[in-house]
Amino acid sequence: MMEKPPLPSDEEGTRMGESRSETELLDLGVQGTSGGVASSGDADDRPAWDSKLQYVLAQVGFSVGLGNVWRFPYLCHQNGGGAFMVLYVMLLVVVGVPLFFMELAAGQCIRQGSIGVWKHISPKLAGIGYSSCMVCFFVALYYNVIIAWSLFYMGNSFQYPLPWEQCPINMTTNNTVKECLGSSPTSYFWFRKALDITDSIDESGEFNPIMTGCLLAAWAIVCLAMIKGIKSSAKVMYFSSVFPYVVLFIFLVRGLMLDGAKEGIAYMFYPKIEIWAEVQVWRQAATQVFFALGLGYGSVIAYSSYNPIHNNCHRDALMVSCINFMTSVLASLVVFVVLGFRAKNIVLNCITQNLGLLNDMATHGSNHHWWPWFNMSDPASVTIPDYREWYHHYGSQVGTNITDCDLDEEMSKGVEGTGLAFIAFTEAMAQFPASPFWSTLFFLMLLNLGMSTMFGTMQGILTPLMDNFSLLGRHRTMLTVCSCALGFVIGLLFTQRSGNYFVTMFDDYSATLPLIIVVVFETFAVAWVYGADRFLDDIEIMLKWRPPVLYKYLWKYVCLFAMVGLLAASLLRMVFKRPTYTAWNHTTASETTLEYPGWALAMLAMLILAATLPVPVGYFHSWLKNRGMGPEGELAGQEIDRERYTKCNSSDALDSNSQHTPSVEDDGRPRASFLPLGLDHYRLLPQQEDVEEEEEDTM
Repeated sequence: MMEKPPLPSDEEGTRMGESRSETELLDLGVQGTSGGVASSGDADDRPAWDSKLQYVLAQVGFSVGLGNVWRFPYLCHQNGGGAFMVLYVMLLVVVGVPLFFMELAAGQCIRQGSIGVWKHISPKLAGIGYSSCMVCFFVALYYNVIIAWSLFYMGNSFQYPLPWEQCPINMTTNNTVKECLGSSPTSYFWFRKALDITDSIDESGEFNPIMTGCLLAAWAIVCLAMIKGIKSSAKVMYFSSVFPYVVLFIFLVRGLMLDGAKEGIAYMFYPKIEIWAEVQVWRQAATQVFFALGLGYGSVIAYSSYNPIHNNCHRDALMVSCINFMTSVLASLVVFVVLGFRAKNIVLNCITQNLGLLNDMATHGSNHHWWPWFNMSDPASVTIPDYREWYHHYGSQVGTNITDCDLDEEMSKGVEGTGLAFIAFTEAMAQFPASPFWSTLFFLMLLNLGMSTMFGTMQGILTPLMDNFSLLGRHRTMLTVCSCALGFVIGLLFTQRSGNYFVTMFDDYSATLPLIIVVVFETFAVAWVYGADRFLDDIEIMLKWRPPVLYKYLWKYVCLFAMVGLLAASLLRMVFKRPTYTAWNHTTASETTLEYPGWALAMLAMLILAATLPVPVGYFHSWLKNRGMGPEGELAGQEIDRERYTKCNSSDALDSNSQHTPSVEDDGRPRASFLPLGLDHYRLLPQQEDVEEEEEDTM
């Protein structure tokens, strides 16, 4: 574990100043405005963001991910449209922003990854950081598979017509493939061509070679982008974080010109206030707030730990949260205008088919009192309201062959997650003029959204490990390469023909419950173990102004009780509703809901345990370690652990000509502290250090 030596006295500081050249001190950014104050230890050697823009793009890129494009629109669609948005904003302000600010402040103040931060708060809670790392690893495993799918679809988009526009022909029978005829061209391409999926999770099947290659390419991209830490990944962020917004605006402008866009937007924003009475809606809104901001992963803490000590993290919390919400709204607009276009096309095709049947009836001499008053020979002139009005009066008299064509019913068919991106959206884009261009643009956007989130997820693993294990910290390149290689090998589980079912399992159970538990312990650690007032004191020293006292009560009561309530609701849902997954039945060419078999339930239980077990293990390990020390020895052991990590203190209160002594709390315990960087700006390490790291990695 990397230890920080105690702060030097005046004599030691003088000797240190004499042993270093003035140029080196300036390069390290340790010569303060008050006369050469310097912090010792790893705070000097810690990499930093090149600019504030890099940092903001990194935080936005991590928090804004695929969930903003396909999860938030689906929840709005299913849970009352505008009413769900109001509920989401309320929970975002009351719960999301305070917790996000708490993680930003903790990382920036203590300047460590998640393991070091919670070990500083209390050595008994070090397991929180290890749980965050485990969850990040599980998420990275399946998240990169989604990136591999995007690579596969993007590669297939360079064809005209698109391969999912029409059903293929069976060469032996010279007929349309039955499985495609029973579903749709986009569903067939997704389930049969892309995944080649089995009928259940019990049937593993062989590996999908093309998808395995795409997964290897996805991990290679992540590895190359992160091989030099934030100094390489931050440069990629300039493109991966900004490009999706360009694409979303292009799609929005194009979508607003489509027939059906108005109906889609109206369906999205129409409020259904009665939905607030359902507990399930509150649970889904809180969960979406929780995942949208990336709470509990440790990535937010890792990114903020590379900030200057006096950076205004409170403003960052508000800004990133607002950007995240506005991105969700923008993505929802794009999704609903495209789904509105798709739904209207389906309804118009339905009307055309029914009018064709009515014309056939007319050729056989059928002429009844219920005969339509509009021109059946020109389907384009028949509007949806006219047809529905006629069907409402006479539909029961025309037989079962003539069906209703309801736009609202078609819009109400919610499509979630991968189904939205790889089935519904691809179906709509296939009807666009120049469809290959729009398809390529869309999947390139998904690729960049996924990559920016993957960078943050991997940073949530690598930063804590490098901060707390000196051997790993000295061989960052090797750690990154080995982590990505391990991720690819384990990720082969998802490239089987049954791999999509394991992606669903990991997405539903390996992250949700463990992350909620992690955030509950984080909130408890800051608000009650460390003390909300004490934490606000630290933030005041760091920001040079004190945040509103409202945060104290939000952390201690509102956020904590909200997260405990969300945890209880999630546990009850798992207990009373046996876990299920959606499988593809190739015989009926339709999706069916199946229960997980016993071995799969054991597997998902092990995933949850593996992610949450570090918390109690860390507690008991610390308790056993200090058991024989007695009360005074245990307290001393805790403070020794705290001294290993840098801590904020006011440079204004320090005099370079006086000897530094630790501050003392009201309870008489010394507090770990450090002298912050005098040059409060973003900087990168000198180029010489990069050369030294490369030499060490080769050893």
